[in-house]
Amino acid sequence: MPEAVVDAISAGLLLTTPGGDPVWFNRALRDLAGPAIPTLPLAGAVAGGPPVQASFVDADGLERHLQVACTPVGDRLLYEITDVTDLHDARTAADNHAWRLAHVERIAKIGTWEWNLGTTELTWSEATMATFGFPAGTTLDFDMFRAHVFPDDLPMVEATLRQALTTGGQFNYTLRMYLADRATLRTFECYGEVFTDADGTPTRVLGTAHDITEIRRVQDELAYLADHDALTGLVNRRSFTARLDATLSARTGGGALLLVDVDNFKDINDLRGHAVGDEVMRSLSRRLQRHLPEGAVLGRLGGDEFAALLDGCDAATALEIAEHLCHAASDTPMVFGDEALRISVSIGAAPLDGEADCEVLLAHADLALYEAKNAGRNRARLFAPEQYRHAVQRVNILSRVRAALDTGHLKLDAQPIVTLADGQTASYELLVRLRDGLYPHVGPADILPALERGDLVRELDRWVVTEAISALSQARDLWLDVNLSTRSIDDPTFGDWVVSALSRAGVDPKRLGVEITETAAISNLDAARRLAAALTGAGCRFSLDDFGAGFGSFAYLKHLPFTTVKIAGEFVRQADSRSVDRVLVDAVVRAASGLGMTTVAEYVDRAPLVDALRELGVTKGQGYYLGRPGKLDDLLARHRTEPGATMKIRIPEVLAAIRDQHPEAQ
Repeated sequence: MPEAVVDAISAGLLLTTPGGDPVWFNRALRDLAGPAIPTLPLAGAVAGGPPVQASFVDADGLERHLQVACTPVGDRLLYEITDVTDLHDARTAADNHAWRLAHVERIAKIGTWEWNLGTTELTWSEATMATFGFPAGTTLDFDMFRAHVFPDDLPMVEATLRQALTTGGQFNYTLRMYLADRATLRTFECYGEVFTDADGTPTRVLGTAHDITEIRRVQDELAYLADHDALTGLVNRRSFTARLDATLSARTGGGALLLVDVDNFKDINDLRGHAVGDEVMRSLSRRLQRHLPEGAVLGRLGGDEFAALLDGCDAATALEIAEHLCHAASDTPMVFGDEALRISVSIGAAPLDGEADCEVLLAHADLALYEAKNAGRNRARLFAPEQYRHAVQRVNILSRVRAALDTGHLKLDAQPIVTLADGQTASYELLVRLRDGLYPHVGPADILPALERGDLVRELDRWVVTEAISALSQARDLWLDVNLSTRSIDDPTFGDWVVSALSRAGVDPKRLGVEITETAAISNLDAARRLAAALTGAGCRFSLDDFGAGFGSFAYLKHLPFTTVKIAGEFVRQADSRSVDRVLVDAVVRAASGLGMTTVAEYVDRAPLVDALRELGVTKGQGYYLGRPGKLDDLLARHRTEPGATMKIRIPEVLAAIRDQHPEAQ
């Protein structure tokens, strides 16, 4: 029966000579290897030594994994051979899983850890230790871990763990922790779960640690940018208005809102580039902050506009602070490289009183800012109720002008410009008139100031030029002049558009004159130069209107190719009786003549002025004495019926007709 017993053993047995020749084997080995018994991997097994594992290809061509042990039996060797293929595959799968897990942890910067509550042993994965900056094999117990936690976060971590051990289940916390160098601070997000035995007693804790330092940094930056301006670091419009709302809700009295706008900032960007413009905004924000009282909040609302929230001050103090900011901005030039720029700001102030909400206060401050800009810039103004009434009037005018453009109720009058030497009409200046039949009446002096801040004035300018060109194409002996707003001067496409319109209509460009005011030319010299080059290059006439009404600098005559200078009425009105005015008019005439320009005197309202101006060498005149404005349609009707006719002003006859009248100024 010994053979039956041996054949019942599940392990394969093989008896060989010392040279390895098979002498005997049992049934289990025959089932395992069959004809391939001579190829069994026996060489690695040492007699009396530990079992070894080796791979083996059986008779069916399948790779198997065998465990081989060798025992000496007399002068023979007995091999015990066990098929461990399933065990090998299981171990390999486990090893692969551990390998993948370790690499996933390293890639995702997520480590795992286990806390054995019975032994208090804390085990960290290799990825966790690497993330913490510790070399593999380092012992990191709980006390050592606590020593690396950022002190402000340690109480929260310990409280969370205590709570989790008490209640069981899952938990999480985010902590800051110093790495192994005790200098680098990182942020980790930790998730864990407490496991208990059958009695509910906690036995171990499993957890993860995820390095979210970069994620948290991006989140913090996004949160910062949600409330702050990226260029200056000041609070942005959303954050500023939220603070303003909160201040209004909790206000106990006093306070003001300042709206700060950089004067002519577009010129800085256009002429010196946006990089310089950005640096101006950064430098100005720092300067404004230095000169605001303690506790004030400064924000950037966008573009070149800032706002400051002052708490606990009255209207007079707010205006005083605003004026101080104007001086602080303009008194010291800002230096950028080799260039020094003098920056000025205009400020509107609105007290935090009454029942006004955030939007109303911003509107009030904007109205005051509008007044500061109109008063000449580089100054501050305080909101007053009449500014609101003026704003309502402006909005009403805007609405009526817009409707008039659509319905045809916007009309043009034409006023003659007369050659003083012979009374001949040289050209006509076109003047905009609103004739919509509505009350109150809107005069010419009301229209442009109401329109000048918006885009409607540019549309109005193009409408006037279009009407002028149409009139010129219908009456070929007419010469017309049109006025342009600052907004059209700033438009880089306007000059080419005018030249193209003249070409399409077949109108000689010299028959169209364009007038810009001195203050408009000064506010954007480069834009005025660009427009002048486009128009005069095509043959159009180009006039400087109201010369002397602004800064009166003769330098601008040198920089711009004007064909005509129109002398402001302030100098003309008393030129026949005041020597000072005669000297000034004479100076303008001499300068213009020397530069090849003609001169036009405005506001000529009586005969003695004509003689005085003619003696001073003024070329042309314009005013009620020389001719009142009349409808362009009537002028066109006369010229269509009298082709080739020109309108001649008989100065003595006109004087006799109006001698008993007191003509108003143009």
